Formats: sequence, structure tokens, C-alpha cells
Amino acid sequence: MLQSPNILLDEYSVSSANGFLPAELPLARLPGTYYEPWETIATDLPSLIRSGNIRLLVDSLPILEPSFLKTESEWRRAYSVLGFLMHGYIWGGERPEDTIPPSIAKPFLEISKHLGLPPCATYAGLNLWNYTAPVGADITNPDNLSLITSFTGTPDEEWFILISVAIEAKGGKLMTLMLDAIAAVTANDAPRLTALLYKFTDGLQDFNETLKRMHEKCHPDVFFYQLRPLLAGSKNMAAAGLPSGVFYDEGNGVGQWHQYCGGSNGQSSLIQTFDIFLGVNHSATGGISGPSGYLMEMRDYMPAPHKRFLETLSHISNIRTYVMSPQTEPTLKEAYNAACLMLGSFRDTHIQIVSRYIIMPSRRGPPQQQTKERVNLASASVQVEEVNEKSSGLNGTGGTSLIPFLKQTRDTTKDATC
Repeated sequence: MLQSPNILLDEYSVSSANGFLPAELPLARLPGTYYEPWETIATDLPSLIRSGNIRLLVDSLPILEPSFLKTESEWRRAYSVLGFLMHGYIWGGERPEDTIPPSIAKPFLEISKHLGLPPCATYAGLNLWNYTAPVGADITNPDNLSLITSFTGTPDEEWFILISVAIEAKGGKLMTLMLDAIAAVTANDAPRLTALLYKFTDGLQDFNETLKRMHEKCHPDVFFYQLRPLLAGSKNMAAAGLPSGVFYDEGNGVGQWHQYCGGSNGQSSLIQTFDIFLGVNHSATGGISGPSGYLMEMRDYMPAPHKRFLETLSHISNIRTYVMSPQTEPTLKEAYNAACLMLGSFRDTHIQIVSRYIIMPSRRGPPQQQTKERVNLASASVQVEEVNEKSSGLNGTGGTSLIPFLKQTRDTTKDATC
């Protein structure tokens, strides 16, 4: 039996069962009464945003110390809650607010430093650490999952997040498989590698089928006009009213301006893991300012252990080099090509979803029931420009030009075939 590379997944907060999700279900609420003020607002966040009272409530919060957080689950829950409160505070009004009060800024900066994350709403806080399920339930099925904290309180937002959570859970079974494949290369066991690559391709196909379920419970207009504006960050948001980003007021005249990207699926470590495993090189399509540069930037929005995992995997990944050898059997190349093409198909599905949930709503215009103020904020926060045949005119919450970026990464993935 082959020995996998000497990587202990636990050291990177990666689970062989759940992938980049926590090994146990995320904490649904901070224990005790000390952090109850945060949890109370988080529970009522959708109604507070709708009523316009979110800033009043946040401004009245006491400055709570993170020193009472004990376990990593508690640190993660605190990070998730404050990310929701902060983005609700910034975007939950007729105009964005560019100053974060000390009640949020001070503890958020400390908690983010502990976790190795920026102090804003990230994929980790919105997705990885923000779901629950019945004990023993299959978390690879989104129907078994529930959202803990929500901006809008809509089933559409819940489904949008939980589809990603289910895909992350499905990624767990591929972690050991990828390490086994790397070990097969080291042992020069081409038949074993071929079999593992086909299993990997089957796993990617399963991901793709799950992603295609997005339409079942998430309506494009709800996503585009109600949820997406609240995911927006503070970077490249001059058109939305944040030319300098946001000021983190720590009190007593202390504070700094910061600009951060919004919550984005580009901050998921899972797909970058697959790229590294297969040796897909996105730098060939744009250098530091292209997809590769953006993807590297997104690593700064991942939990520090996950970022370290990607770096370690980059050092040991050997699949593409082995497959490209002149001595490689055609059957192995076929297995490798199937994996690259299936990852490309997954990205095709992502492009289709972006078109349905972002491009098309921007062209149709807002539903009649949307208020003028909220529509303007939605439009500004995603930087809607003139739409034509060559460009969507839309940026992602992570700051990229949506369709060109996604097509580049898709094409590079498919072009990795040999």
C-alpha cells in the first residue's frame, strides 16, 4: 500500500471528512451572556437592515473584549458575527457608512489577527463557519443544512450559501485521494494514478451537479438586489461612496483606513487546491494583474492554516510534471485530461450562474417592489456600467471584472490538457 505524503491535515485545519469545513459543526451561538449583545443583533439583523435601525443598535453596543473567547469555535463564531454586523452597518442604509465604530472595529481587529484573516466579511465567516445540521446528517446534501446568521433572512440567501457548504463538504473525500495520487507519482505507479484521477473526475462531476441546483431555491433578483449589495467590500468602491474604503475607529483618536474585498467564492481554498493538484497555471493568462494575481490575493482572505496548506501542496504537487513525461502511457494522459476538462466544466457552470444571477438581473432592471434607495445602493455597490456585447460591465464582490476573469480561468483549466 502506498504511503501518502507526510502531511497531517489536522495541522492545517483540514478534515479528511469535511475538507476545509470544521471537523465539527460550527458553533451556532457564543456561550454565556457576555457576548449576548452581539448575538442579539445578529439574530435580528434582517429586520434591523430592513427597518434602517442597524446602525443605531451597533452604535449603542458596548466595546466587548475578545479575552473571554476560549475555543477556536468561539473565535470563529465571533469573527462570523462581527463580519455580518460590520457589513450590515456599512451597507444597511440609503448610503454606505465609511466609519466603523469602536464597538465593532476594536474587537474585530483583535479577533481577525488571532485567526489570520482580514477584519471583514469573508467566505470563511459567511460560509465555512456559518451553517448547522442535525447530528449525524449528511452535510454534503444542502437539503440537510441550515444557515446560522443571515443578512436578509430569505430562503434564497440560505440556499445560496448552503450550496457552497455542501460542495465544500464533498471536497473532504478528495483530500486523501489527492495525497494518494501524489504518492503514486513518487512510487512511479501509473496504473494507481490513473485510477485515482478517474475517481477525482467523478468527484468533480458530483460538485458540478450540486452547483447546478442553485436555481432550485435561490431567485436571481433576490440575490442581486437584496443579498449581493451586503456582500460588497470596501475596495474599489469609490462609485458606491467609499473612495477611501472604511475607517476602523478604535476609540481615543486611534484608527486606520482600510480597503478590503467583499465576500467571494474566490476565497474558497477548495478550487485552488484542485488547480494546484492538477498543475493548472493561471499566470499564463495575465500575470500579476490577471487571474493568477487575483487568486493569490484571495489567499489573504482565507484562514491562515488553509493558506499554509495551499503553499505546502504547491511544493509537493507532481501530477502534471509526471503526466507530461514522454514515457507516459496514453491511458494516464486520458485520465488527466478528463480531470482538467471536468474542472473546466465546473467553471462553465459557474459562468452560467453568474450570467443568470448577476448579468441578466442587471440588464432587466429592478423588480417593481424594490425601493429606489436600495436599488441605487445595489447598483453602485456592484459598479454597474454600460452593458454591451463585449463586457458585462460588472465587477465581482472580490473586485474582478466578472465574465472576463471567469472565462480566463475556465480556458486556462481546459488548456492544461496534454
